[in-house]
Amino acid sequence: MFQPSKTLLGTSLAALLLAMPMGAMAQSADSYPDQPIRLIIPYPPGGATDVIGRIVGKNLSDEIGKQVVIENRGGAGGNIGAAEVARAKPDGYTLLMGALTSHSVMATLEKGKLQYDLQKDLTPAGVVGFVPLVAVVNPSVPVKSLNELVDYAKKNPGKLNFASSGAGAPQRMAMELFKQIAGVDIVHVAYRGSGPAMTDLVGGQVQVMTETMPAAISFIKSGQLRPLAVLTPERVSMLPDVPTAKEQGLTGFNVSSLFGVMAPAGTPAPILEKINKALLAGLSKKAVKDQLLQQGVYADPLALEPSKTRLTAEVEQWAKVIRDGNITVN
Repeated sequence: MFQPSKTLLGTSLAALLLAMPMGAMAQSADSYPDQPIRLIIPYPPGGATDVIGRIVGKNLSDEIGKQVVIENRGGAGGNIGAAEVARAKPDGYTLLMGALTSHSVMATLEKGKLQYDLQKDLTPAGVVGFVPLVAVVNPSVPVKSLNELVDYAKKNPGKLNFASSGAGAPQRMAMELFKQIAGVDIVHVAYRGSGPAMTDLVGGQVQVMTETMPAAISFIKSGQLRPLAVLTPERVSMLPDVPTAKEQGLTGFNVSSLFGVMAPAGTPAPILEKINKALLAGLSKKAVKDQLLQQGVYADPLALEPSKTRLTAEVEQWAKVIRDGNITVN
């Protein structure tokens, strides 16, 4: 009668133990989702990320077949909500609707101070789209293009001020990038939000700003601000007559505010694929694209690997700008 050796028994048992989690994982992925999904929005209700998140959440729910529950977890520039998702169980039932550009900036500015690591503790489930930025000046500034702004700033070093909606905001980083590319000295003035920054820009207390198009467009159309360039690689439908920075010879000055859905690191790839496919399906619909465009968002959904590449590029771009400019959060 055959008697299995202790070695054979041990090997078989080890193989069985290794196979069990893989089988459980596959079963979990196959049945996903079998309960509601939490979509954490790391800002208070009513803001841009909240509005975008609710549109995305509804369509994710429609496509994936389970309720998506919106939960606002505002505070600390979006980092409280992001940390909550980073600590969540990586099972696909807790997701983050994030302003990826803002998170990339803060990941560098506050490195070591945050309760999570953007690239180690979170992973993209899919890029959703972007909000274009536009460079604007108060009409009192005698320039009508980016090249004229460069010339004027070089002739008047330190005399121009630029506003931003916060020390770590993409609006600030875009201007810091412009300063480095153009080699000009323009002084930063930080505000607590776009509202007060735009008020002082229109009033002439500050002269220059790069701002999201939804926040700036009414002032542009009323003539209270003069647009110099859109910062996307191509012109956009909201301001079709405004040239890009690239058209004016400033290569590398391509900036937008990027939005996407993130999951805890370690979320199984099959579950991420299901979420991503649902996002792609929802965001391909004209009605959804139109909804987002009304909020100033251009739907530009990406599959998983391109989403990871894009997030890495965001982090690397702003890390370089921050390092080269010796920029701090203050």
